[in-house]
Amino acid sequence: MPHPESLANRFARLHAAARSEPNPPRALRERRLQALGRLLLDNEAEIADALRQDFGHRSLAETRLLEIFPSHEAVRHARRHLRRWMRPRARPVSLWFQPGRAEVRYQPLGAVGIIVPWNYPIFLAAAPLAAALAAGNRALVKMSEITPATAALFAMLVGRYFADDELSVVEGDVTVAREFAALPFDHLLFTGSTPVGRQVMHAAADNLTPVTLELGGKSPAIIGPTLAGTPAFVRAVERIVIGKCLNAGQTCIAPDYVLLPAGLEHSFVHHARQILARCYRDIDHNGDYSAIVDQRQYARLVGYVDEARAAGAKVVDLVPGAAADPLRRHLPPLALLDLDDGLRVMQEEIFGPLLPIIPYRDLGQAIRRVNERPRPLALYYFDSDQGNIERVLDETVSGGVTVNDTILHIAQEELPFGGVGPSGMGCYHGFAGFETFSVRKAVFRQSRLSAIGLFKPPYGALFDRLTRILLR
Repeated sequence: MPHPESLANRFARLHAAARSEPNPPRALRERRLQALGRLLLDNEAEIADALRQDFGHRSLAETRLLEIFPSHEAVRHARRHLRRWMRPRARPVSLWFQPGRAEVRYQPLGAVGIIVPWNYPIFLAAAPLAAALAAGNRALVKMSEITPATAALFAMLVGRYFADDELSVVEGDVTVAREFAALPFDHLLFTGSTPVGRQVMHAAADNLTPVTLELGGKSPAIIGPTLAGTPAFVRAVERIVIGKCLNAGQTCIAPDYVLLPAGLEHSFVHHARQILARCYRDIDHNGDYSAIVDQRQYARLVGYVDEARAAGAKVVDLVPGAAADPLRRHLPPLALLDLDDGLRVMQEEIFGPLLPIIPYRDLGQAIRRVNERPRPLALYYFDSDQGNIERVLDETVSGGVTVNDTILHIAQEELPFGGVGPSGMGCYHGFAGFETFSVRKAVFRQSRLSAIGLFKPPYGALFDRLTRILLR
């Protein structure tokens, strides 16, 4: 575990290097992005093995699909568009200040910090790094102590591909994380839970460090009223349960609960069982279904189920015959019905393969239910009626939306990714990330033909006439 002073020294080295080179040229930024891309692709097998060690079992296919691919795509997208992103952008000039010229220039913030969670430790390190490096910054990364094998591997690989004053990785427990958040970064990006996000923001405030917080919350999946009895209903069930089961539900934008027209609950369960039987044959020994990351998280999820069952909720096995195994931290997907809103599973982000199913009478009731709760990181809506789709988009507020599917908005590099309110602040991905990690410097270029010289003391009759013209 790094000593706090050594952590401060590592930051000081990055900070000094950033100040000595305040605006790296495009070629250097491209070299750093290329190094990050090579790190990911050259070491894919080692990364997958480290994740397997940390989770007990982590689907190799999901590691490739959900960690390596989107990380590589973020790097590739940044490299492809870097020249355009770096170009100064002209801005219009008011009539009264012409023929002057205005522009916005993007410059690096300097030394930035990135705090990475345990659920997707490679993607949630590499995606913000792609934005930070494209913007010309140096970065210090704090990996999660819950995935120590992945953290150690990533630290070793970064040391191999980068100079220590370009990019450095910190390992360690919550004490190190607190020291990390208190460093005077030029920007700090944190991905994790809302309660910890509050602590990070508090620590950053002492240094006036700007923060981007990617948090979580309860992301609803709403099935629209027109889908009952249609093939589109079955497809909606498929996309929801597949989105829920990725990484065994340990995804910040996983569908947290389902809202569907009253009377369709049992139809949802019926189709979900058929879909999961096809997707995860012999789920208890299926390599495509991941384990819960540690015993604490496993116990938390089992506690949700026990509390719900004791309160009279109906707990339904979505894979009948599958068995939970605390030793392997294997938890098959469960549906929860007839739930009281006061239960923890209805109040806290689930982050696991438990799926509450909540009926509604009409679409307005579903929208009101979403709006009465903290604003979610993601929202999913399934419908064939364009009017209903536009209504949900207009009348709900969330960080992002995928219509007629789940998860996929996070994979669009041209879309900003971020939360709102308790689910986060700020955003990144693509150009939005480049902007997040950049200073947008306002530049006005005065012309020799400017009439501004008329507006100077001593103020008199000419000044009065000119200001009357300006204020017409």
